[in-house]
Amino acid sequence: MPDFTRREIERVRTQVGRHRKEMLQLQRAGIRTASAEALLERMLTKIHGLCAQRDELKKIEPGHNKGKALGGRRW
Repeated sequence: MPDFTRREIERVRTQVGRHRKEMLQLQRAGIRTASAEALLERMLTKIHGLCAQRDELKKIEPGHNKGKALGGRRW
């Protein structure tokens, strides 16, 4: 599977975590966060799409030990 997909998923997850922390700080300060929440929802949608793409790529690619018995021998 391309490492790009995995890196992108991790990058977006990190961003979501940062945004959540910022939103909590804003909410504690009494500032409205509707637009930030909408952005967070769009980012979560992107993560779900990337995860679905990753899962499809996993189905297409053979496993690292596909067709091999224990010890790496082919029977």
